[in-house]
Formats: sequence, structure tokens, C-alpha cells
Amino acid sequence: MATLQSASEQRFILYSVPWQTYCRLLRAFADRPAVRLTYDRGVLELMTVSHEHESYAHILGRLVDVLTEVLGLPVKGGGSTTFRRRKRQRGLEPDACWWIANEPLVRGKKEIDLRRDPPPDLALEIDVTHSSLSRLDIYAALGVPEVWRLQAETLTGYILRTDGRYQAADTSRAFPGLQITELLPFLALQGQLEENALVRQFRSWAEERFSR
Repeated sequence: MATLQSASEQRFILYSVPWQTYCRLLRAFADRPAVRLTYDRGVLELMTVSHEHESYAHILGRLVDVLTEVLGLPVKGGGSTTFRRRKRQRGLEPDACWWIANEPLVRGKKEIDLRRDPPPDLALEIDVTHSSLSRLDIYAALGVPEVWRLQAETLTGYILRTDGRYQAADTSRAFPGLQITELLPFLALQGQLEENALVRQFRSWAEERFSR
């Protein structure tokens, strides 16, 4: 076992972990959402989530919700749902996720099974401390079309190509016409404004931006 620590988060790495053990640990930690499990072909990472991590995920999630409203898009939020595929020997929990284009296919479903249901159209990654596993590779194996990663105040979008690999992209697939970095000035307001005021500013900007 290896342990990686920061002032606010801890990561524990276990090796040669069978799939069945990973599934048992998911059940064991089901009532502890502050612990995230990432599994990649026998390597298991357990991470405790900091307040900073959750704050960024929360406010960015609110901005995504505003975009769906302003653009009139259907949406189903998945939060930090565990997504896993035994066949692929991979699994993780995003910091947040949404079905948008595929929302009609999961509407009303209480359980998601990637063997028959589509993965979320957009997943969010907050990197306060860098994972020891390639979470983008895991997302690719699960077929998630778009991932946004916030790292060191930089927001990068990744679009899944037809060859099964991600390519960094300036423009969102889930929100056509949106330059992903356009959200950064509003994220920079976190801590300067209370959240509802920040979201109101973003809504006003989005309504003007997409009415052109």
C-alpha cells in the first residue's frame, strides 16, 4: 500500500485488488460519500475529499445547471454515481456528471447499468491533488463523451474521439458554441461573492451570450 497526502486530502493506493474486493469496498463505503474509490485493473485508489474539492465541484455544477436552463436542454444529474464495468475492470466516481443528449434514455431510472444504459454525457473532475491513476483513461474505457477537468485554476475540456482516446478541446460538445474557459472568470469569483450572487451573474452573462 502507498499513501499520498496533502494538507486537505489523502490518497491510499492498493495493488493486486480483485474486482470482487473492489465491489465489496464500494458497499462498505456506500454511506461515506467523502471517500472516493477509483479502480483500474487491480489497482485501487481511495481518496478522502476536501472542502476545497467539494466547493469547486458544487459551484461548477451550478453553472452547468444554469447552462442547461438557458439553452433549454434536458438534463439529468448523476452527482458522484459510481460507474463501473467488470468487463473493462475499471470503475470510478466523478465529482459530478450529467446526461444531456442522452437524458431521454435514462429519464426516470433509479439505477444505471453501463451494460445497457449510456454513460453520462459530461463528467466533472476536480484535481486538488493529482490522482495516481489515469482517470481519463478510465473515463475513456467507460465511454464518457466529455470530461471537464479543473486543475490549478485551469479548466480543460476533453472530448472522446472515435479511436477511444480523449483530445483536449476548447469548445464543449454538450454545450455547442461554449468555450469551456469562458466559465473561469466566474469560478474566480468564488469567495468574493456569495454563491447565489455569483450564479445570478453567470445566468445574466449566459442569457446574453446565447441570445446572439
